[in-house]
Amino acid sequence: MQTPIRYTLPLLALLALLAGCAAQADPARDRTGGGSDTGTPQTDGGDLDTGAADTAADTSADTTPAGPTIEIATWNAARFFDRVCDSGRCDAGQNDYEELPSAAQFQYKASQLATGITRQDADIMLLQEVESQDCIDALIAALPAGRWPVAVLGEMGQDASVDVAVLANGELVDVIRHRSVSLPLPGGGSTTFTREFLEVELLIQGRPVTVFTAHFRSKNNDDPARRLAEARGAAAIVAASAAASPDSLVVLGGDLNDTPDSEPMLALTSPGILVRVAADIVPNDWTYAFNSQRDAIDHLLIANTASGGYVACSATVLRDATGGLNTSDHASLRASFYLP
Repeated sequence: MQTPIRYTLPLLALLALLAGCAAQADPARDRTGGGSDTGTPQTDGGDLDTGAADTAADTSADTTPAGPTIEIATWNAARFFDRVCDSGRCDAGQNDYEELPSAAQFQYKASQLATGITRQDADIMLLQEVESQDCIDALIAALPAGRWPVAVLGEMGQDASVDVAVLANGELVDVIRHRSVSLPLPGGGSTTFTREFLEVELLIQGRPVTVFTAHFRSKNNDDPARRLAEARGAAAIVAASAAASPDSLVVLGGDLNDTPDSEPMLALTSPGILVRVAADIVPNDWTYAFNSQRDAIDHLLIANTASGGYVACSATVLRDATGGLNTSDHASLRASFYLP
């Protein structure tokens, strides 16, 4: 029986374990060819491309969970705006940022996102680019009744802000918001998180789980110094949470807008505070494609100083033929975790 990965192994042993995941992957999970972009678009109920490795399964490997597990997924919903033009500038013909959907367009977007969320079949859903509580309410109404008793929006309160949110099938314990935390900039000065850095404490099956969801600075009109400051600040906040709650499973997920080898991502992972779980499905870990370039910019990371663990080889990228998922230009990243 496989034991939870707690990331206290020597580095070489950990690398060997991660490398073995490609051999353990079950090709039956990838019904459309392992990241080959041949999946059926999700608007008609087709299969998902899960991004599993393309190698044959090693049937000698035992990936039976060592205890209760949950699924956590992160997904950028892609500009889910409500039906109020807060900015006063919502003309698509003028390339205005904020969109003002019709009633039918709004309901269609909510329905498509609800379909994508349902297909991910996660216990905790970390969302980005959701404008308001009206959007959350529309999502909940379109989802199966009672499936998500916890729904928390990380509202920034600015005109046309697209914010982060957490949906969970569990019990809400606490919500902590870090939007106003001062973050030192490289070279001097300070900034804040671009969007709310949302911390949600939960009980899932009676066990403590803390999740963070983030949406770091975009590379459109790039400000890499701010994104690095966000990553460093997030690492410190997650580390403090894990230290304060060593019996909790602690997971950070979101659209971090940078690749695993980038300076911001290394700021999150190199101190040993967090481990990126999709490292074991490279090169099928990409979640966003632009100009034919595929990048992993949506991430799930587990705190290695708290409890619980990542189920090896369980990370999957869910995408349709476009590379995104259900009206979003981002794919979804999902993984299984052992509860504490």
